[in-house]
Amino acid sequence: MTLLHPTFFSPIIQYVGIVQSAQILFEVEDNFQKQTYRNRCYINTANGKYLLNVPFQHTKGIKQKTKDVKIDYKDNWVDLHLKTLKTAYNSSPFFEFYVDDLTAIYKKKFTYLLDLNLKTHQFVMDALQLEIPFSKTNEYYKEFEGLDLRHLVNDSKNNDFKLDSYFQVFDQNHKFIPNLSILDLIFNEGPTSESYLNNQKFPF
Repeated sequence: MTLLHPTFFSPIIQYVGIVQSAQILFEVEDNFQKQTYRNRCYINTANGKYLLNVPFQHTKGIKQKTKDVKIDYKDNWVDLHLKTLKTAYNSSPFFEFYVDDLTAIYKKKFTYLLDLNLKTHQFVMDALQLEIPFSKTNEYYKEFEGLDLRHLVNDSKNNDFKLDSYFQVFDQNHKFIPNLSILDLIFNEGPTSESYLNNQKFPF
């Protein structure tokens, strides 16, 4: 069993771990931390790597568990995300096959970040045409007997994973950008995304 954090349209390295696992356990009993992939992802644009961030409700000085974090909709970030994604990937080979389901996720307006992240995971698994069972923790594991990949949630420049290159829409503008959101791989590679993930080095 592989232990991971549920993240927002996870980085590719996280799905390398997922597709090569028999069963997934999502950590939901941890304390929420800012500036992680819990509420952010990176996509590829004409100007390079670009951050999409999901605002959340928080009270200064009060810790929240990941499962209790609520999304903040006071700013119109939903339409901004959709507009940015369409601008970035409208010319990608497979964007049109997934845009309706992607739009439906954004328009649903989930109350809790956890529910949004689990829905994005379902979207990705459907796109990859994979069925890997998952469950959620009911306690926090300081140590885990299975494969612990919770460190992949950290948005750190030190995570220099060696991933193979694939076609990216703006490869004529800049060099290949590794480990973006899984959306980048799916929109560019479509049905071959699963094969790409399975061919990457694992475990890490």
